[in-house]
Amino acid sequence: MNIQFWKDREKGILNPAIFSKEAKELSTTLAEQRGRNKRTQLRKFYDEVLRLEQDAKNTPEEKWPNLQARLHLLIPKAAYALGRELVSREFVDFILNSVNNIKTPQDLAVFANFFEAFMGFYKLDRPRD
Repeated sequence: MNIQFWKDREKGILNPAIFSKEAKELSTTLAEQRGRNKRTQLRKFYDEVLRLEQDAKNTPEEKWPNLQARLHLLIPKAAYALGRELVSREFVDFILNSVNNIKTPQDLAVFANFFEAFMGFYKLDRPRD
């Protein structure tokens, strides 16, 4: 699933359905993957995204490429979790597509907010692990 963060990136207009419809659709898709995508596993990725977002707020613009490199570490971490059968291919695709779409600290902030919305729906869609 390829999440569209922006309706118009140039004007800074968010996709109006990103935190509702899009987050719910991803939640529903991942909740169906029984035996994988346990909340505790997904929470590890969410916590890392929050740390990176916080670091981005305190990082000078010229250091953004270093933080972006750390962000790209989420991709092999997700691949490793897939190899251990802890997450599904759909979750890895979500991380891969999202990380590849993050070009600015603002993109990272939107991604962090999206992940928060997704985790809220996921608690509802998969109440027990």
